[in-house]
Amino acid sequence: MEFLKKYLYPIVIGIAIIAALLVFSLNVPRSREANLVERSVLGALSPLLRPVSWAGGFAEDVWDSYIRLVDTRRENLRLREDIRSLNQRLREGNETFLANQRLERLLDMKKSVKAPTISATVIGEDVTSWFRTLVINRGSADGIREGMAVVSADGVVGQTVKVTASTSRVLLLTDHASGISATIQRSRARGVVKGKSEMLCTLEFATREEDVKVGDTVITSGIGGLFMKGLPIGEVTMVKRGEYGIFQSVSIRPAVNLPHLEEVLVVQRGGYE
Repeated sequence: MEFLKKYLYPIVIGIAIIAALLVFSLNVPRSREANLVERSVLGALSPLLRPVSWAGGFAEDVWDSYIRLVDTRRENLRLREDIRSLNQRLREGNETFLANQRLERLLDMKKSVKAPTISATVIGEDVTSWFRTLVINRGSADGIREGMAVVSADGVVGQTVKVTASTSRVLLLTDHASGISATIQRSRARGVVKGKSEMLCTLEFATREEDVKVGDTVITSGIGGLFMKGLPIGEVTMVKRGEYGIFQSVSIRPAVNLPHLEEVLVVQRGGYE
């Protein structure tokens, strides 16, 4: 405050002179050559104009840089949104492609089954230590009854055991309560495929003399009427013949990838009233 009181008058005079010189310099006609007074004024103003010009240019650069940064950020946000949208469309396209592949294979199985079938989607599963079942979105309203065969594009899945109006529970071939009459495709040896824990099955009642080897394909025999003859059940993964007994121990890996099953066919024949 003391400084302003002391030097206020000189400061005001100085500002007035600089303002007058600036106005004078800006109004010098550009169409004629400056006279001695005008050249003197311009020369006196040059040291002042250079910083002013530099400051103006710096401010303009800063503003332009800020505008460019804002535009760049907006462009980045737009591009990120476009990338997210394209990735989503790509995922949806891949899912549609895979679904079409599964449905095409299921259609091939449908054509090979000599009986009416109805397609269904898996909507639930129960793979506890006691039960191996899954739930499909078709029921009695669609013509499904208990005791009907359920298959997929790869082979046997199981059979319906509990049917409501809109859903059905399917007992998987890997459940302990499941039993399917089967044949070794290569040697025609017969037995009954029973469910076993850990998503595996066993071929029971195959005598020691039967020709069964690791890698053999196991198919339905058609005996019993539930499953038509020739449907894939699985592949032999282990054969063990003990020193005693008349039967051999045979392990089978199901042909159907049950944990990843999404669509099935229910064969609409037979069943329990």
